[in-house]
Amino acid sequence: MRRNGLGRRRERGTPTQNPFQESNRSGSKDSLPTSNPACGLRGDALNGDGETRRLDITACKRSRLHFITSDTHREREREKKKFGKMQSVYQHLISLLFVFSSLQVHQLTEGCSCALTHPQEAFCHSDIVIRAKVVGKKLLRDGPFGTMRYTVKQMKMYKGFDKVQHVQHIYTDASESLCGVKFDINKYQYLITGRVYDDKVYTGLCNFNERWERLSLAQKKGINHRYQLGCNCRIKPCHYLPCFVTSKNECLWTDMLSHFGYPGYQSRHYACIQQKEGYCSWYRGMTARDKTIINATDP
Repeated sequence: MRRNGLGRRRERGTPTQNPFQESNRSGSKDSLPTSNPACGLRGDALNGDGETRRLDITACKRSRLHFITSDTHREREREKKKFGKMQSVYQHLISLLFVFSSLQVHQLTEGCSCALTHPQEAFCHSDIVIRAKVVGKKLLRDGPFGTMRYTVKQMKMYKGFDKVQHVQHIYTDASESLCGVKFDINKYQYLITGRVYDDKVYTGLCNFNERWERLSLAQKKGINHRYQLGCNCRIKPCHYLPCFVTSKNECLWTDMLSHFGYPGYQSRHYACIQQKEGYCSWYRGMTARDKTIINATDP
């Protein structure tokens, strides 16, 4: 038996008290962990009774593998979320591109919109009016859709002697969405109206182009000479009632009311001709002129 510095006796062979054991006794069993899931402690750990036990190496490895797997899983989840966000952005961009392209296609397919025009006004506002047969065509690679050049055999010219002496080619847009017109080759004679730019004749869907045999007799006579007599008149379309003329040189065009648009009875059988003192009225040239003058609102 030996005495320590404080006068207390300590028997030989008695183990020294572990301070952790005392604190663990005074506290709960959960004060110190009985195992280290992350395997941070190597060797022995203390249980609640102060006794040492060896960590299960296999459990430690499993725990370590579990945490590594959990980290890898979380990393993969983050990558998936990131990839999902990028994929969503790409899908959104693709959707916008698809919508934009759809709108463009829709715009191209529905892009040509022409106001209804009486044949007389189409005649008066054109530089060239001819009757011709289309005998050939060629696609010219200019512009996004190209230009179609039709070769024609001119039968008769009704207007445009001061612009072009003889028409050999007619130019139009190759795409109908851009108001390009299509003619049959070596089949029909056409009435063709158009404008002249740089000594070239251009036409389109908004011009008056029709197969000659489909024209009424009054239209053929109008093209020959009557329409020219009314180029100082204005044909006013009436879409909704009531309609009124506002000046003496106007003729009220009511085909939109009775025939839901062109071509109607007035456009096929009447011409707006200027009379005395500058007044304009509808004229139907089937009988004598003085018996066929009708009121501006008739028919």
